[in-house]
Amino acid sequence: MTIKDKAAIVGVGATPYYKRGQSYPESEFSMACSAILSALDDAGLTADDLDGFSIYSNSCDPAAIAAELGVPEVRWATTLTSGGGGCAGALGVAAAAVDAGMATTVVTLMTLQQLSKRLGGSAVGGMLAYALMSESSSPYGGGGIPPSAAFTANNGLLSPGHSFAQIASRHMHLYGTKREHFAEVCISQRENAIKRPTALRTEALTLDDYFNARMISDPLCLFDYTMESDGAVAVITVAADRAKDLRQPPVYIMGSAHGGSGRWGPALFRYFQTPDDEFTSSGHRPVARRVYEMAGITPSDVDVALLYDHFSPMVIMQLEDYGFCPIGEGGPFVADGNIRYKTGTIPVNTHGGNLSEAYIIGMTHVREAVEQLRGTAVNQVEGAEIALVTGGPASLPVSASILRK
Repeated sequence: MTIKDKAAIVGVGATPYYKRGQSYPESEFSMACSAILSALDDAGLTADDLDGFSIYSNSCDPAAIAAELGVPEVRWATTLTSGGGGCAGALGVAAAAVDAGMATTVVTLMTLQQLSKRLGGSAVGGMLAYALMSESSSPYGGGGIPPSAAFTANNGLLSPGHSFAQIASRHMHLYGTKREHFAEVCISQRENAIKRPTALRTEALTLDDYFNARMISDPLCLFDYTMESDGAVAVITVAADRAKDLRQPPVYIMGSAHGGSGRWGPALFRYFQTPDDEFTSSGHRPVARRVYEMAGITPSDVDVALLYDHFSPMVIMQLEDYGFCPIGEGGPFVADGNIRYKTGTIPVNTHGGNLSEAYIIGMTHVREAVEQLRGTAVNQVEGAEIALVTGGPASLPVSASILRK
């Protein structure tokens, strides 16, 4: 049993991307509706065709969206957990729903308005968010503080950046990874973003700019952190045989996996003797193995990689975990120019990624993968036939999907 090539992405829609707080008077709801309608139109479909939702991180209420758009019947509605870790996995769930006959036309969506989340929502977490939860809203009791926070919060791990700084520092200690390697990720992706009309960061970034930026959580500076952005992106998935008759060239889902190492994410800081092969990874290694097996390919078959990049060191660790270079050699791999558009062995985040285009919690990566395989990307990789998209790493589960033209 497999979903390989059983479904295809046929429509992509998006709102403009905004800097955090600049999307008003837009709302998450209105942006979701706009992106979905745009994706349906891209596919040559209408709201009458839509009958399924495969979303993540509670980015919309399917009932409210269906009522607003006039969807005749919702046959499938599911939400994956783990924030950005679910963005690629949601494509697999959509493909599975279509293949099983549970729905015919499924939307995967992220809609985001960061300022409203910062003022009381839950899109951005970390230990501080947990610590501020009320007892009634938490399964843990005791003011909402999970057991792991007894160690992590008391030791200053109050946000995702604090935790990822620890992982990055350990990788540097073990393998000699340098901040110059993180800078190469940031600079190469900025060069890609400069050419994209949709990008929020289009000013050139130099090595001096990187090292002169303020430190936020050592060794991570301002440019190692993702932006906070507003906007929405939606994609439409249908059965492979139906996709051939629609407006756009189909982008087939070759494989999808969702999960990861059970002792990764928050669990890393719960154990006193976490092995280094987990502490210095992105948590994706089991997912990488399964998605390659389902797709029936190897890393050398991938033409473009859209790797979730909320923190620059995670790009380096995913390059290792997905087999583009040996474990521990991600730093020198990027330093040699291997992720650069046009000249690299594996172009990475050709749209600019979360670091420089926009942070719509992973869906900009899906959009770019589809554009690359349609041959319409701004930074088009010549001859691109297979794209890898990853979700996370933030906590567990994480995910990956492999798409082909």
